[in-house]
Amino acid sequence: MSWKRVTAFFCLFPSMAGVSAWGRQSHATIIYDDRASEIRSVNEEAGRLWITTDDLKRATGFELKPQGICRDELCFPVPKSRQQEFRHESAGKIWLNLVAFANLVQQPIAHDESLSIWYFGLRADQRQVLSSLKAPDFTLPDMSGKTHSLSDFRGRKVLLVTWASW
Repeated sequence: MSWKRVTAFFCLFPSMAGVSAWGRQSHATIIYDDRASEIRSVNEEAGRLWITTDDLKRATGFELKPQGICRDELCFPVPKSRQQEFRHESAGKIWLNLVAFANLVQQPIAHDESLSIWYFGLRADQRQVLSSLKAPDFTLPDMSGKTHSLSDFRGRKVLLVTWASW
């Protein structure tokens, strides 16, 4: 059998070449914490993004530890009943489903399939939630120099026009 036939055989049947056939293996760009990382080997399968634990650390700063997925002192436990959804072993490597992690930490995801770009927004613990829609009170002078406070207009509609030179 020639080398060309052997190569063609392994290209047609990647699971026999030591590469798992559990998804489409390719490359991707991951944007995490507004930093782009090129990942040479990802596995995309049914809306899941599997990356190696080495690439997880490089792209996100998180590591897979016994207590969960952690970065420094911040740690998110993986539910024991959902271990298979998060972790997979293949070809001697440990892979993590980054989409499952994003869902766990309530992190929005945008994916451009044609360009293989995955964007991960702010996690729930990073987002600031407005405690109310009540504007803070402040005092400013009008055009003639008389000071007014926002609270002076309570119960009335107010239009604030602002401008800055920068």
